[in-house]
Amino acid sequence: MLRQQDVGHRIVVRRIVGIREGRPLFSDALGELVELSETHLTLATAQGPLRVPVAQVHRAKRVPPTRRPTAAAVVALERAADEAWPAPTRGRLGDWLLRSAEGWTGRANSALPIGDPDRPLAAAVDAVERWYADQGQPAMINTPLPLAAPVGAELDERGWDSRPPTLVQTAPLPLATPAHGVPAAGAGGPQGAVIEVTTAPSDEWLAIAAGRKGGLPEAARHVLTAVDQVRFVHAYVDGTLVAIGRGAVTGPGRWLGLSLIEVLPASRRQGLARRVIDTLVAWGATAGATHAFLQVEQHNAAAVALYRTLGFTTHHTYLTRVAPR
Repeated sequence: MLRQQDVGHRIVVRRIVGIREGRPLFSDALGELVELSETHLTLATAQGPLRVPVAQVHRAKRVPPTRRPTAAAVVALERAADEAWPAPTRGRLGDWLLRSAEGWTGRANSALPIGDPDRPLAAAVDAVERWYADQGQPAMINTPLPLAAPVGAELDERGWDSRPPTLVQTAPLPLATPAHGVPAAGAGGPQGAVIEVTTAPSDEWLAIAAGRKGGLPEAARHVLTAVDQVRFVHAYVDGTLVAIGRGAVTGPGRWLGLSLIEVLPASRRQGLARRVIDTLVAWGATAGATHAFLQVEQHNAAAVALYRTLGFTTHHTYLTRVAPR
């Protein structure tokens, strides 16, 4: 049977999907194990996430990967993602990064355990806990998998919780050809949308971001704007801001990080998210980016499906681990 050490690895699961004439019917699933609990396991498969109750698992085992990014590639992308979402309060533990932003978003308020922390693993986790205690925050660690699987095993021993898995997805530029082109900023488009690209977010843009992220402390403005190459997309319909997006080129200059792609509920399913992404991609290409990346929670099926149509595939996954109180 599977163990926590298998999280982040490619596995095959034979599960019971029914009974016929008194005999069990089986179905096999292949993918990356992104979550394992006492009650269920979750796979990232080519068809999307698959959640399987443990009671339905007949057999499961790890299998060799077909293609997997090297450890160096995962580290490089995680560093680029950190540059694109910079926490204002930072520290280091050897190569590990310590980040705090008044609690705004998990990415900006968690340690990134890549590289050598210059001490034994248990002592490194102790140091992370002390650093966050000094910040007056709960300790959190983002564990890219399978790179940080040993860290995850140590946190399991300590009883740390896990937030839902996040997929780090990438695609080469240009993206898969959309159903429409990318009009110049200010031009019309689907539903008569007017698209504007700015170097700073408007108050309306920030209000939508605050609604999605649950507030907007001063540290959030630093996270959003303290990047050398960053743009903010505003999509207006009939003079009302209905969709936003943010892009940052980092790492150094190779990666376009897409974030806060948000469409107000009344304006969804009209192609606006794609317009926002296309506009950011057009800007990123002019800024020298050759690939795009984004981070999306695995259970956000609608977003994952959209990104798949644009050519995004999962590079690796990570879990945000939270220390017990």
